[in-house]
Amino acid sequence: MFRAICAALFLLAGGLAAHADGDAALGKKVFNRCIACHEAASDRDKVGPHLMGVVGRKAGSAESFASHYSQAMKDAGAAGLVWDDANLAQYLKAPKQKVPGNRMAFTGLTSDDDIANVIAYLKADPKP
Repeated sequence: MFRAICAALFLLAGGLAAHADGDAALGKKVFNRCIACHEAASDRDKVGPHLMGVVGRKAGSAESFASHYSQAMKDAGAAGLVWDDANLAQYLKAPKQKVPGNRMAFTGLTSDDDIANVIAYLKADPKP
């Protein structure tokens, strides 16, 4: 009985940890909302910069998109904004609040699960 309870707790804890980290495969589906403007599986820019390798990158610093960033995004990067999990989560929830004056037209994702999943997708290498 004790082993069964321990196994159940282990599985529950693992499921919660996976949920907290997001699911890259589900994130790929959510990222379909972003695909018109951003590429994540290659370094090809679209209306917005590519997001390949964005996690850990300074805001407004993709060389290939340098001349297209808004001044607000360039300033945010110059002030030290790095796209870690926490900053990406805030930005994906409310882009205009995280970086006021940026040009991204998307108003944000409302679901914390969707946000965690998109971040997991962006971090995945290779992409699902």
